[in-house]
Amino acid sequence: MQKPLTFTRRLSTVLKGTVLAIAASAIMVPSVSAQERDSFKIAWSIYAGWIPWKYIDESGIMKKWADKYGIEVEIVQINDYIESINQYTAGEFDGVVATSMDALSIPSAGGVDTTALIVGDYSNGNDGLVMKGSSDLMSLKGQQVNLVELSVSHYLLARALDTVGLSERDVTVVNTGDADIVAAFNTPGVSNVVTWNPLLDDVAAVPGANRVFDSSQIPGHIKDLTIVNTETLAANPNLGKALVGAWFELMAEMATDSEAGQEARAFLGEASGTDQAGYEAQLAGMKMFWEAADAVSFISSEEAVEAMDSVRQFSFEKGLLGDGAASADFVGISFPGGTTLGDTSNIRLRFDTTYMQMAADDAL
Repeated sequence: MQKPLTFTRRLSTVLKGTVLAIAASAIMVPSVSAQERDSFKIAWSIYAGWIPWKYIDESGIMKKWADKYGIEVEIVQINDYIESINQYTAGEFDGVVATSMDALSIPSAGGVDTTALIVGDYSNGNDGLVMKGSSDLMSLKGQQVNLVELSVSHYLLARALDTVGLSERDVTVVNTGDADIVAAFNTPGVSNVVTWNPLLDDVAAVPGANRVFDSSQIPGHIKDLTIVNTETLAANPNLGKALVGAWFELMAEMATDSEAGQEARAFLGEASGTDQAGYEAQLAGMKMFWEAADAVSFISSEEAVEAMDSVRQFSFEKGLLGDGAASADFVGISFPGGTTLGDTSNIRLRFDTTYMQMAADDAL
């Protein structure tokens, strides 16, 4: 089996200066023209939960749904995850894939009103903390932990430390690029790492390694989204219908062992640099929302609100909401049913289930 590619969706906020510059220049970010249009561009980058957009594009599913609503949707792969979000924030794309933390800390904190159109999955074991020679989280006190700083790995470490009454002040975080983290863990000087799959499985296989905490213990905190510009969506509801319809058509296929489902998973495995079994192993570490109704139910839950509250607090503490943010309330976040977090006069991230509900009701 080919070794899987290092998926880039976790490299969110490594360059803190880049993120802060975006947030600080919110007034300079051009708004996507909120007018009725018939042509749109969506950017995606490689990760198990987002690579389905490649199949949706190349299989003709996207064209089928776009044709249904009389529009054109160009699906564009961007190899640099952060750059794809930066380009969306600058108005060069109508939508992009992003984690919930990055949707908040980059476009939303930068002043771009953004809607989480599709809640595709959340990490359910694909991110984890591995310790060498110990399985006791308390023993981390005074030790170094290697991870991609200011990424979701950093967030997972904070949550892991919380469970045993420790904080980040009790450890030393060593910023380590994802390309180097497996090799680092194989050296005598590195005993603790936080990373994501497929790297997580690699470090966990090192002799003496113990997987002591993973994202299955914080369900819903690391969400993978397809986000779109709110103004563009409001002016062009057919965009939302076509994207959601195409996504959940594929999800319905992928969830089965039918010939179509196996063909899709095999295609996505090869596109990911692995094979069908390798791709399915990636999916096993995620809570996939194969049906739109399940995505709606999750994002409408108190659990989802509480998870996002934790994410926004971490983002503020790390300065990811920008120098102008006096508190975690700086950016308002709305949820189904009228629930909000933060400044209700500055709602910039919206978990709107309108279109997913339409898919659940077979009304697209």
